[in-house]
Formats: sequence, C-alpha cells, structure tokens
Amino acid sequence: MLCFQVSACGQAQIPAKPQPHSPIIRPSAPDKAPWDFSVTVDGYLIEGEDGYAQPTFTADHKWLHLEARYNYENFHTGSIWGGYNFSWGRNWQFSVTPMVGGVFGRTNGIAPGCEASLAWKILTFSLDNEYVFDTTSKSGNFYYAWPQLTVQPLKWFNFGGVVQHTKAFQTDTNVQRGFFVGFQHKAVEFTTYVFEPGSSSTSVVLELGASFSKSH
Repeated sequence: MLCFQVSACGQAQIPAKPQPHSPIIRPSAPDKAPWDFSVTVDGYLIEGEDGYAQPTFTADHKWLHLEARYNYENFHTGSIWGGYNFSWGRNWQFSVTPMVGGVFGRTNGIAPGCEASLAWKILTFSLDNEYVFDTTSKSGNFYYAWPQLTVQPLKWFNFGGVVQHTKAFQTDTNVQRGFFVGFQHKAVEFTTYVFEPGSSSTSVVLELGASFSKSH
C-alpha cells in the first residue's frame, strides 16, 4: 500500500502499524492451498518533516504467516515476523493471527503481536496490535493498536471508523480517532484515512496495496 501521512513527529520512533489495515478473512485452507502474497508501500508526507517510504511484504500458506517490514517500528529499522493463522465460522467469520517479530536497525528488540478480525455480512471489526520490547533501552518500549470498523456495502467500496494508539507522534493525545474510505479493483486496494480532522494534529493516510496467489 502507498500511504501519505500529514502529521507532526515528536520522536524519531514511528508507530508500529500492521499492514494492510483492510481486514482479511482467511477461509479454511484446502489440502493444496496456494501461497497468498501481499505487497504494501506506505509513503508518508509529514507536515514540517521529510517524507519517507514504508514497505511491507506478507506471505501466507495454510496456517503459516510470514511478514517483513521496513521503516515500520522506527526509521531505518526492519522487522521480520512469523505467525499462525486461525480462522473459523460461516455466518460469523473469525480470523486470528498471533505472531512474533524480531526488530533490528535503529531500534533492536522483540515484538509479540496479533492481527484479528470478526466479520458478519457487510460489517468487519479488525484489530492490529503489537508491543515492542526494546532490548537496548526500556524507554524504547511501546504499544501500538489499530482497531477498525469496516462497512462494505459494495464489493468495490468500503468505509468506516478507525482509532490508533501510539506514542510516536507529538499530538494532543496518544489516541487518534478518524474515518476512512476505500476502493477495490480486482487485487488492488486504495484507502484514504483521516485522523483528528480539523485539529492541529490532523493526519491523512493514503494506502495502496496489491495481493496475489501462487499455486504449488
């Protein structure tokens, strides 16, 4: 996904923001399930600061979830993740992926996290969160959460509300609330997020992402 964010940074550290935000419900995999891949590039435009890019790559096969990020937990910092996919339900669809990551670069540490979602008809509630244990300084520890409620009335269109909990941006509050509008065409998605609209800490995030599958 390609993201552009307008906000003020109070620290070098940027928030952990599991990607993609658009909830993914993984159905039970058949015996010969393909590999599912997604590529995301988040580009940030920050008020009064230089912009930067944040790429993310994911790969899923049956229960296995793999993920790699850069400029995610911090600037000039990479992270590699492994997790286990659980999903069940028909009318109510549940999906949970507990995972753990190694963080290296400007920040070094270990980060347990979880991505979860619950879908019913056109509604999906999803939660991405993680806690980074900085192995060089306890002051570098932080928690990030991104709960989101999505309404998808059409196959190609969705909207909803979102909250992020972070300590990375110097805002009036470490909890930012906002809304989003998204569009999908085949395997490509584009979403615009607006946090704290009308305030001095308004953030705008534009996301562009693509996904594809590959059989054995």
